[in-house]
Amino acid sequence: MESNAKNQTVSLIEYKDTYEHLLSGYHLPEEQQTFTSLPLQKIHNPDVSETSTHVLILEGDRPVGYFALEDGEKARRYSDNPNARVLTSFSIDSNFQGRGMAKEGLKLLPSFVEAYIPDSDEVVLGVNKRNTAAIGLYLKTGFVDEDEVYEGRKGPQHVFHLYM
Repeated sequence: MESNAKNQTVSLIEYKDTYEHLLSGYHLPEEQQTFTSLPLQKIHNPDVSETSTHVLILEGDRPVGYFALEDGEKARRYSDNPNARVLTSFSIDSNFQGRGMAKEGLKLLPSFVEAYIPDSDEVVLGVNKRNTAAIGLYLKTGFVDEDEVYEGRKGPQHVFHLYM
């Protein structure tokens, strides 16, 4: 199924194994790896539910970003809504940062969820309070800060909500 979640150059698609070789060269600076995972680490992590959705941000047909939409127990940590998904491991390959790909990808998130996960009506996420760049990005792309804090492994996180 091809997603309607696209603009002229940026689109979101569900990960397929055919992209694995393109993700093997994905790079994040060490300081960013403090807050996120590399795509293939997350995709092949046995602790991630098999019903989670792995999403690629494409520029044309080239993967430039990644995130997961997890369900189950992980989502319950952030929301009482049984239809919520939690957005995890959001990143843009360092070779493509600073070009607006993150913002464009997140703007497409509601239409992607509608097309691929129609029973979901909320996306939640936890963002480390020290990650000020990500906080600004999420707030600019429709996420709402309802003054909730989750104590994560790497410190306190703001819990943000995106309602569909």
